Order: sequence, then structure tokens, then C-alpha cells
Amino acid sequence: MPLFCAEYLAGLVGLQQLGADDGWEDATAAGTAGAADAAAVADTDTIAAIVTGAAAGAVSIIRLSGADAVPIAQQVFQPAGGGRAAGNGWEPESHRVYYGRAVDAAGATLDEVLLLAMLEPRSYTAEDVIEVHTHGGGVSAQRVLQRCLEAGARLARPGEFTLRAFLNGRLDLSQAESVAQLIDARTVAAADSALAGLGGGLGREVQEMRRECVDLLVEMDARLDFDEDLPPLDVPALVQRVARLGQRLERTLQTARQGQLLRAGLQVALVGRPNVGKSSLLNALSGTERAIVTDIAGTTRDIVEAGIVIGGVPITLLDTAGLRDSGDLVEQIGVERSLAAARQADIVLMVVDGETGWTDGDAEIFQTVFGAGPARGERGLDSDWGSGDEGGGGEGASSSGGSEGSNGSSGSRGRAPALLVLNKCDLSVHRAQQAQQHGSSAQHESRAGSCDEAAAAAGVPAAAVAQFAAAVQTSAATKEGLEDLRSAVLQLAGAPQLASGGVGWAVNERQAEALIRAQEALQRVQASIADELPLDFWTIDLRAATLALGEVSGDDVTEEVLDSIFSRFCIGK
Repeated sequence: MPLFCAEYLAGLVGLQQLGADDGWEDATAAGTAGAADAAAVADTDTIAAIVTGAAAGAVSIIRLSGADAVPIAQQVFQPAGGGRAAGNGWEPESHRVYYGRAVDAAGATLDEVLLLAMLEPRSYTAEDVIEVHTHGGGVSAQRVLQRCLEAGARLARPGEFTLRAFLNGRLDLSQAESVAQLIDARTVAAADSALAGLGGGLGREVQEMRRECVDLLVEMDARLDFDEDLPPLDVPALVQRVARLGQRLERTLQTARQGQLLRAGLQVALVGRPNVGKSSLLNALSGTERAIVTDIAGTTRDIVEAGIVIGGVPITLLDTAGLRDSGDLVEQIGVERSLAAARQADIVLMVVDGETGWTDGDAEIFQTVFGAGPARGERGLDSDWGSGDEGGGGEGASSSGGSEGSNGSSGSRGRAPALLVLNKCDLSVHRAQQAQQHGSSAQHESRAGSCDEAAAAAGVPAAAVAQFAAAVQTSAATKEGLEDLRSAVLQLAGAPQLASGGVGWAVNERQAEALIRAQEALQRVQASIADELPLDFWTIDLRAATLALGEVSGDDVTEEVLDSIFSRFCIGK
């Protein structure tokens, strides 16, 4: 047997056992009312597409799905050891792998292939599904696909296979969206989160909340018609049930930020004076030599990017040119680009040389980037600078003041959340000794004492420290403090649980919008009860909550919403 066939038979032999597994039939419910209504008007054509994408590879796969998938396969596929499939009465068994040839209408060989048959309902779409594995490279797959189209198939639209899985009750709508998120995942954590959603975690939670809303609606509607025949309504118990629903919705919505970070990631800009260690930090965090590092000030003249992953969040680090006045035209352009990057970044890391401490140059950069008032302090710094808030000193990477929104910005865009990074902490011992000479009672080691104390020892005015969400000590040379910096970034991004690997299913933007509407509707129900409004008012908002939850699970969804969701999929999925 050719090597092509032997390798695939070894890898796919488990499919023969899967065909006898009834778990496929029980994977999801038979389908919801909304899905059934949509399926009634759904396209019943047999569809085909290359599902392995455009990238070159050893193997390409053409997938067929629909009522005519098997008859089309009988025209296209000739099993080994026999004549034409249809002429010999060949009928594929579900979840079996067949070796043979793909042939054109005249019987000429198009390619040597494997054929996998997955007959309804035990398939991805719950329809008859045929997959033809051809050699890679593009030409063979395109020839076989064209032959399938000639035999009666139609080219699948983007996301149409998954749309059929939803319409046929194989997946609920949240699971279908998780398929796209899994394909688009940029990190292992993002893939794990999508898999948790594909496993039905979010769908089960939403279905349970929707069922509770329906139960409440049934009880209220019954009282509207038969109130005299029923016992008095237990209003306190009803209030508790609605409150518990609201709490479950709130917990579900709290996953939205995590999901957004895992999907979209963050841009983090490092800004500061020349030679404070920005490029060294980028190299240390990324584990690469992406940025050139020298002792010459102004080595970095353009933005250098490096991709890293922190807690499963994809992050683009931007090493910017050192900000200073320069007569060099090239360096001036680099400085302008650096300021633009800082203003557009999700998080800004202002890097200060912990050995030399805070300088007038740092103060000018702070004023330029963050739009704050003049900064002159221990080295001519004004103690009344900024808001005058001497806010907090937490330990380590703890918050020491407000982030964005805590103070006004002179720019049209609110400044990004920021961290103060005191770099070169391995060289700052003499700074601690200098602080002791000024009367400090703290016993400083290279990183001893809190980060706020280290900032004070470096001459950073307390009012300036208060403008940052946290202060962190690092050493790019020894890698000291890098883990504290990673944790502080996640904390500032709003997903500290990701630092400990706390990844589960998460709602996306569309789902969050629907859940917020459900939450607001429940709040109106509580207000109507508190105001002792008639029962009709309660049911109006409770029905609105039910419909909003149905938009997440797919029980109550419009054709426009489905088109919007599945048009974002790739062709073949």
C-alpha cells in the first residue's frame, strides 16, 4: 500500500470505532425552536469546500455535507480494487476510511485519495458528510473540488458548515461562536477558553438562566388568567429568584474582559529617556535579541515590536526611541513616532533608571506623555505638582494611585493606564544608601523595601508616583522583578486571574451586549415589584430578559444576527 495511504489509515483508524458511539446523537439537544424555524427555510443544497485553507501542506481536505453527499461521492470516488463506485453499487459505511482514486467524468484519475464517510446524524453538521483527502499543493484539491461541483454540489459560503451544525441542533449558538474563536486563537489560553465554550459551558449557563426566566413567566402569565384559582403569590420568594438571576448574569458578564484580552490582546509601549534600559527590557521579556542594545544614547530610533504572551494574553511590546530634544532629523522622527505609539497603546510602561534616579528629563517626558503639570522635585521638583494626592504606597507591584481617569489629560484622548518601572535595580544600592543618609529608617537591599519606597529613594515625587497604577522594580540584566512586572500588567489590564492560569469560557462582545440587556430587564423587574406596579409590567421586562438570553443561546435569534456571526467564519468551516 502506498505510504500516503498507510500513514492516514494509521492516524484515522479510530474513526471506525467512533461510528458505533451513540455519544454523537446525545451531544446536544434535538434543537431549539429558533433553530428549527431557521432550518425550515434553510438552504438544502449539498455544499462543498476545501477545509484545509490556502497554506501549502502535505494533505488537502475537501468536505461535502448534505443529502446528496454520498451520491456525489459515488460519482467522484473509485475505491481501490473495483470499477466505478456507483456502477458497483458501493455504499460507504459511516465512520469508515476508504482508499482509492478521485476520477473525472470520463474516469481519468485526478488524484490518489482517502475518503472518510460520516453519515447523519453522527457528523459535524448532523447531515451526511464526506471528506476526501488529497495530496497537498493546491492543484489536486482544486481539481477534486471542481469535480464535486460538476457532480451537483455547491460551493459552501463562509461558516456554512457550522451554520448547518447550529440549525440542525448539533451546536447551540454560543458553541458555534466558540468554533470561530478556536480557529482564531493566538495563544494556548485563548484556545483553552474557546474549547471550554465549545464544550457547552457558556451555553449551559445561559440555558439554565433562560429556563428560570421562562418558569417565572409561566407562573406570572398563569396568575394573569387564573389568579383567583391559585394560592397567593409569594413576592419575597419571587424577589429572591430574580436577584439570584441577576447575580448569575453579573458573574457571567465578568468573563467578558478576560475574553476580550484573550482574543484581541494588548499593545504595551515602553517610554523613557535614552539608555534607561527599554530595549534591554524588551529583549528580557521576549527572550530574544529583537532590539539592539548599546551604551550609546539614542541607539533605538524607530519603534521595535516584539510579541510575547503573559498569562495567555497576546501582547505586542513597543520599544520606542528615547524621548529627548535632538538636532538629528532621524531621531526627531523617531521621537514623534514614540509619542504617537504611547498615546495609542493600551498600557504605557514609563521606564526610569533606578541607578541615576528621576531627572528633569524624566519630568519632561512625564508631562509630555501623560499631559500632567510641571514636574520638579527633589532635584528641583515642586512638591505641589499634579493633583496634590500623596496616594498610597502598596507593597511590591500593588496599586499606588489612580490610573486613567484619575486626573485630567490635556490631550483629546484619555491617557493610557500606566506603570512606573524602576529599571536597573541591581545597580541602585548606592541610591538606597543615599536615601538612608537623608534619614530614611528603611533597610534597603538591592530590591528591599516597597516599590514606592524605592521610587522615593530614586527621587520620584510622591505626586508623580500616584499617577501610576503601580510601581515595579526590575533588572533587565538579571531578570529580577520581571514576574512582578508581568503580574502588574495583567492586574492593570483587568484580568489578574489569568496570571495563575485561571482560564475558562468567556463571553464575547455580542454575547455581553445581549447579557447586559437581560440584566437591565431584570433590574426593571425588581423596580416594578418594589414600586408595586401591576403584574403585567413584571412580565414585560421578564419577557425581554428571556429574549435577550435567547439571543446568546440561539433560541431567539434573527436571520440578520446569524448572517453577521457566520459571515466572519472562513470558507470550509
